[in-house]
Amino acid sequence: MSMAHDAPAIETHEHDGFRVEIREARGDIILNRPPLNVITMPQRRKLRLAVEQLDSDERIRVIVLRSEGENFSSGGDIRGFLDASPEAVAELGDNVASVARARKPVICAVRGFCFGVAFETALACDFRIASETARFALPEMRIGMIPGSGGSARLLHMIGISRTKDMVMRSRRISGRQGEAWGFITECVEDAELEKATDSLVAELVGFSPLAQRTIKRALNMGQHLSVEGAIELEGAAYGRLRSSNDFREGVESFFEKRKPHFTGS
Repeated sequence: MSMAHDAPAIETHEHDGFRVEIREARGDIILNRPPLNVITMPQRRKLRLAVEQLDSDERIRVIVLRSEGENFSSGGDIRGFLDASPEAVAELGDNVASVARARKPVICAVRGFCFGVAFETALACDFRIASETARFALPEMRIGMIPGSGGSARLLHMIGISRTKDMVMRSRRISGRQGEAWGFITECVEDAELEKATDSLVAELVGFSPLAQRTIKRALNMGQHLSVEGAIELEGAAYGRLRSSNDFREGVESFFEKRKPHFTGS
């Protein structure tokens, strides 16, 4: 008689507007203020702290940002901008950039609305998986403002100036399928497949060397702001450092021994 295996225990931490779930090598940050999951000004700093804590947790290999309900997030609390201090406003871009600074891979799973700061945060992640219901926009022009947390700058690098102007200057809503075609969405799937696609990507990423992942993420994030020659030099220096790593040795040995590698991140 076969014995049923217990599901992995989930460690949960509740916060205002979101919760953090830790399960084995995966850490999820889940927006849970449905139906629109509006992100308040104080919540932005708390989200940054949550990302930083997961990034420093040795148990975690991959961070996932997702939401409860039909919408990822309609964006920030507009009234919060009027009440926020200049110091708080100056921190906005730094808070959003926490997912880009994280050493570990960060996946953003989106269905429904993904507007304003929610879209800016998604753009700062490493991978964006979207449901066909997803709609992306930087709508700040509608209230006489512009994106202030890096959204237009990141889009500019991803899709070029013409499409970025089309989205931002007209406050256009772009579907998940269109985002995939333009290149700012990694993969667009049927709505019912969003969780499965996210789980699959997590499982794939966990199988790689965490040291190599940290190294290439940093090299790519830095390299996009350099000339091609500068980015090649940066890549070469990083490659040289990895040649002496335990993970590289394990990767080579497992290849020749025709077995699954066991990476330790060293």
